[in-house]
Amino acid sequence: MNNEKKLDVQIPEATIKGYIALIIAILIFSGIFEKATGPIQVLDFTTLIGKFGTIAESGNFRGSGGSGARDGFLFAFSLAPTTMAALGIVEVVESFGGLAAGAKLLNPIMRRIMGIPGFTSLALVASLSSSDAGAAMTKDLVDNGLITEDERDIFVGFQFPGSATITNYFSSGSALFPYIVTSVGVPLLVIFVLKILAANIIRMLVKRSNSKMKGEVANV
Repeated sequence: MNNEKKLDVQIPEATIKGYIALIIAILIFSGIFEKATGPIQVLDFTTLIGKFGTIAESGNFRGSGGSGARDGFLFAFSLAPTTMAALGIVEVVESFGGLAAGAKLLNPIMRRIMGIPGFTSLALVASLSSSDAGAAMTKDLVDNGLITEDERDIFVGFQFPGSATITNYFSSGSALFPYIVTSVGVPLLVIFVLKILAANIIRMLVKRSNSKMKGEVANV
């Protein structure tokens, strides 16, 4: 880990066009239009990636009853459309200045609560509905030099606990809704707070590790 690494990235000026692109992207990845009907469904990421067709009675191309490396390969192959769609949307949003808008708008907030730049805002929103999209977009941020390795580790610390929070909460978690004594939004808020806490634990460990490395270098 290299917390002292400085990124030489020229951040373009945020424009109105960029803010609009950022808002649309956040709406797409947020999942709020998942159950919408009509043309507005195009603003939902799950709708955009679609689903595989069925082959007779055995499901999609993965079939049923598979195991081992072969089934693992087909599972990994099934993630390709999600990754490609997510990165494609990011490229379009970036071309309109959406990432620059996110960096300017959210950088002060993201830096304070988790120590990561505003560039991660779109990937953060995506990770709440799709862990695959969040992971692919985070890798893209690292590859393009927009975040350091330390910031990547902190960001992964946020994404990993309760991954795809909104999707899993409202699908698997919905079975428990009749038994929850509080409003449905309270457990979701608790999960989100704990994700931020996890990121800050990683942030503390990263800082401690870097300080230790500095001390070792100074003693050499």
